[in-house]
Amino acid sequence: MAPGIEVCPVRLPGRESRLLERPYTDVLALVTALREALDSFLDTPFAFYGHSMGALIAYELACALSAERGIAPTHLFVSAHRAPHLPNRSRRVHSLPKAELLQELRALDGISEEVLAHTELLELLLPTVRADFTLVETYVHTASAPLDCPITAFGAASDPRVSTEEMADWRAVTRGPFDMQVFPGGHFYIRDGSKPFLDVISARLGA
Repeated sequence: MAPGIEVCPVRLPGRESRLLERPYTDVLALVTALREALDSFLDTPFAFYGHSMGALIAYELACALSAERGIAPTHLFVSAHRAPHLPNRSRRVHSLPKAELLQELRALDGISEEVLAHTELLELLLPTVRADFTLVETYVHTASAPLDCPITAFGAASDPRVSTEEMADWRAVTRGPFDMQVFPGGHFYIRDGSKPFLDVISARLGA
């Protein structure tokens, strides 16, 4: 990233060192916890980036901060998730039997074969996977006012869950500038080479 930009990852419950903590299944409850956790970081210019479910979380967090505290990110970067006001056209998978859920993850390239072959690790991860799908699939858009901050949307040309048209509709949720970048690849296109999209983020924040 450009000089002067500090990357601050947010580690949610159910992941990595927080693997045994109960994951969230409701985006508004998660946003409430995030507002409290991030409070001490919001006294300097900040931006949000979220991929897939993270895009939805970043958007709702930006809306909450704008409505309740009158502050907003300098930029909102959203990736691989349809605009929040659009209906979910994808198959609902959070309550599927284990075998069918794993098929969906394979189709998304969302889980490695190494993990699939590790039975104990897979059993630890599946509750978080189900929770993530539950959060996304039960989400209801309620924000009444558009954001004022710029939004940059990143899409993938071959994403089976999100079309480029659905990504372009993010323009409807901001009064600020909007632009969109489409990269080759599927839903997890950032694994295939993150430099191009990181260059875009760095340039937007540097400006």
